[in-house]
Amino acid sequence: MVFHSEYADVPTVSLPIHDAVLARSAAAYADEVALVDGAGDLSLTYGQIDTYHRRVAAALAGAGLRKGDVLALHSPNTVAYPVVFYGATRAGAAVTTVHPLSTAEEFAKQLRDSSARWIVTVSPLLATARRAAELAGGVAEILVCDAAEGHRSILDMVASTDPEPAVAIDPAEDLAALPYSSGTTGVPKGVMLTHRSIATNLAQLEPLIPMRRGDRVLAVLPFFHIYGLTALMNAPLRQGATVVVLPRFDLDTFLAAIEKHRINALYVAPPIVLALAKHPAVTRYDLSSLEYVVSAAAPLDARLAEACSARLGLPPVRQAYGMTELSPATHAVPLSAPNPPPGAVGKLLPGTEMRLLSLDDPAEDAAPGEDGEIAVRGPQVMKGYLGRPDATAAMIDPDGWVHTGDIGRVDADGWLFVVDRVKELIKYKGFQVAPAELEALLLTHEGVADAAVIGVYDEDGNEVPKAYVVRQPHATGLTGDDIIAFVAGKVAPYKKVRRVEFVDGVPRAASGKILRRELREREGA
Repeated sequence: MVFHSEYADVPTVSLPIHDAVLARSAAAYADEVALVDGAGDLSLTYGQIDTYHRRVAAALAGAGLRKGDVLALHSPNTVAYPVVFYGATRAGAAVTTVHPLSTAEEFAKQLRDSSARWIVTVSPLLATARRAAELAGGVAEILVCDAAEGHRSILDMVASTDPEPAVAIDPAEDLAALPYSSGTTGVPKGVMLTHRSIATNLAQLEPLIPMRRGDRVLAVLPFFHIYGLTALMNAPLRQGATVVVLPRFDLDTFLAAIEKHRINALYVAPPIVLALAKHPAVTRYDLSSLEYVVSAAAPLDARLAEACSARLGLPPVRQAYGMTELSPATHAVPLSAPNPPPGAVGKLLPGTEMRLLSLDDPAEDAAPGEDGEIAVRGPQVMKGYLGRPDATAAMIDPDGWVHTGDIGRVDADGWLFVVDRVKELIKYKGFQVAPAELEALLLTHEGVADAAVIGVYDEDGNEVPKAYVVRQPHATGLTGDDIIAFVAGKVAPYKKVRRVEFVDGVPRAASGKILRRELREREGA
């Protein structure tokens, strides 16, 4: 069965991403503040972003950057990040976004794989960038957003008098962004996102989660991740909102920024929802300006979402769903929905189709009412994985369906619920156990600050659930037996946690996703 969106199709946006985002807002809101440095005093108007990104494009072209080049943007969130991103795309480059905490070796792998010839970084990360360039080879120049001896600065490039390049961009074919994702399995791969796929996805989101002129959005999730790039950079700047930029998440800094800048819209990941729901620091700040919270990038338990909205006095926390390979969004809970069902990740965006594939036979659809692997088709689908046709073919079938690796179900009203990842399901004596379900349950324990669950093998070769648990500061006496008994009292016998290890922290990606791979490596699995 093919599920269709209940929303009217939106026209495909066949524009370069810099024009799709800035053309209207720069003209309509030239003197209004677009970007604010949440950790300092600097701000940029829409007119300044438009002027500066054009000058950066001119300077890059004058330095030798040409259409088809790849520029690696290696930086935490700053007000310069959008200027560099749009400047590079206007000059004809694709931007490969790099995790600012990457090691030199990890960075070098991305440079080699993407064939990036240009690096833009910040001075605190310069040593890593230099070493990565040395390891990778082929880098023409390393630029900095701030200042560093021996390197040209973006601050100087915004004063460029070089002619603006006139680059012919084919939005349907030319790449705007080249983020890296593991997809459903394997090593990180370059995800080829065209100007049109990203720009059209912004238009698809607008009927469900509209940004407004006057909105004040706090950008604490990283721009290098597709969620941050879309929800915290492209979408608000397309609509005339003000984006307050933070370089990293620190709870007190985050809460203080909400209070100081009267933030009304939060786009976060589940760990931040957890902090908003449980951390005592929340009560020390005035968060009354908040109007709504959207959570995405990882599963969010319905009870945790309810605790967060109740504590903040807000409507239910909205969720959204997608993946890097989908530019990234396919589903969202509309802001206008008065009482969305708890745990739903949303409804299909305009122009998007979905199937639920049988877990026993992926060539067939799941029976009505059954869980199945989510497959998606629409204009936001990636062009493919860079240089990996086999991986692309494994991800996108001949009919254009992207096999997400996520398991979901749809209710009678068209709401999607994500159950878990196909590859992360634990098979206990033939029964499927979803780690996300146990993690959500563990977080309801008053002594648990955070938790992750993976499958490990017991002495008999059975895969059993093991929980990694972070204690709350007041719960020093909490034992593994306590955790096992707590879970056992709330789930079917085959879902019980059978091993527990207390840890100082759960490894997570910048997006908030639990890095279960690291936990499996720790177990030697």
